[in-house]
Amino acid sequence: MKFYDCATAPSPRLVRMFIAEKGLTDAIETVEVNLREEEQLGDAFRAINPFCTVPVLEADDGTRFLTTQGCWRYLEEVHPDPALLGRDARERALVADWAWRAEQDGFFAVGEALRNTAKGLKDRALPGPHNHAQIPELGERGKRRVGQFFELLDATLADRDHLAGDGFSAADIMAFVAVDFAGWLKLTLPEEATHARAWFERVKARPSAAV
Repeated sequence: MKFYDCATAPSPRLVRMFIAEKGLTDAIETVEVNLREEEQLGDAFRAINPFCTVPVLEADDGTRFLTTQGCWRYLEEVHPDPALLGRDARERALVADWAWRAEQDGFFAVGEALRNTAKGLKDRALPGPHNHAQIPELGERGKRRVGQFFELLDATLADRDHLAGDGFSAADIMAFVAVDFAGWLKLTLPEEATHARAWFERVKARPSAAV
């Protein structure tokens, strides 16, 4: 397999952590894509992914998976242990629910705020092959949404160690990367969010969090 990555970007980190949790880091070739230099917008990378984004996971037969969810699903199917998308029907549904919630209300909220306020992302308010003008109001809305996500995270973790099911899962990966990504905006879990802060430190201590 081949993994198209960018070591400094949060989106491919979601798959990089998943790969590390599966113990596959040394088994998958990594190709670094320089997002800072907009390599993803060049013809060579467009031939790999016309949506001009990373992550991309290429299977041994040449099939390419172009989203976090696609990469996760393929890796889970071909390397089921440890199970990161759930061990039975109930747990798979719980993980899917929380991974979606963490992506929508956490990860995408940070992206909305960052892409609509950062000077270096002028006309790049959305990832992909097309330019989109920044909307400052969406930047402010994104920041408010991040704060609301922090509150939800803390309330949810008040009676559990993990977001979904009985063990560490992709839902934890999504939420952890979202919280860490929020640091780019100088937004951090508040002091009173004790449950979320304890969970964040537990995930941060896992070897996969360092990749």
